[in-house]
Amino acid sequence: MNSHSTPFANLTPDLILDAIGSVDLLGDGRLLALNSYENRVYQVGIEEQQPVIAKFYRPGRWSEAQILEEHAFSLSLADAEIPVVAPLLINHKTLHEFQGYQFAVFPRRGGRIPELDQEGRLEWIGRFLGRIHALGAQQAYQHRPAIDIASFGEQPVQWLLEHDFIPPDLIPAYSSVAEQALQGVRQCYERAGQVAQLRLHGDCHLSNLLWTDDGPHFVDFDDSRTGPAVQDLWMLLSGSQQEMNLQLAELLEGYECFYDFNPAELHLVEALRTLRLLHYSAWLAKRWDDPAFPKTFTWFNTQQYWQDRILELREQVALMQEPPLKLMGGNF
Repeated sequence: MNSHSTPFANLTPDLILDAIGSVDLLGDGRLLALNSYENRVYQVGIEEQQPVIAKFYRPGRWSEAQILEEHAFSLSLADAEIPVVAPLLINHKTLHEFQGYQFAVFPRRGGRIPELDQEGRLEWIGRFLGRIHALGAQQAYQHRPAIDIASFGEQPVQWLLEHDFIPPDLIPAYSSVAEQALQGVRQCYERAGQVAQLRLHGDCHLSNLLWTDDGPHFVDFDDSRTGPAVQDLWMLLSGSQQEMNLQLAELLEGYECFYDFNPAELHLVEALRTLRLLHYSAWLAKRWDDPAFPKTFTWFNTQQYWQDRILELREQVALMQEPPLKLMGGNF
């Protein structure tokens, strides 16, 4: 079994091709590493067939039950003719094992990052997100965790403070602003009140939403968790508050054709953004002994990085005190 610090050390081109061969796919030797750091993802050429995408899961991150639960959700969405890229069912299985690595095989689906300022695109995306959430609300995850204050905020901050990543002279400032930020998050959640929790994409940023002439399709449900619906909406909004209000209106124009949006969740937009920022710094730190991370994220763990994070969190503290986004044409 690979060590924690080099979890993919043994994942050689030969092993990848042998793993593909173990599920009755004949690789033609062509391998292209795709942009992924948490896992390892490759486009693999197949003899006399279209290439496939092979995803090798980081050992120890998800349990087998958690991976299979996400696969089942993705497959149910695809069965409902929602444009998601779900794993291929090969020999009655979606999750395979080869020499200590768990992997899945996906069809290759091209596309480009959507230009959201094009008329009608946010509404189009919203329709599919509404359908994803309508199906996601039908049953709950039993094994996958939730997006919550503890796991995305409190625990990451505590881990960072205990593991000597923050420069000593910046620890007091970071600790103070992080606690202010967490308090702001708690207050946002209190203002929102009880909101529905459902199965989500979980990481619905533009790189996981690809566009073709046939419209959008959603990829990479690896971070799928339970959480509030707005988690899959807020990352599609940008600019000034007025611009985001307009974008939200267009998104919900399509979304609410299939699933009702609770406006109280708008109190969570900046809170969820804050939790994502806290979680991201800890994610990078926890992966820092993986050789791929220092080579790629060269700007991480510098004095400037932590100074910027302190300023960023101060901005989030202020934003969480501002009125939330509004539904256009309604009172909130």
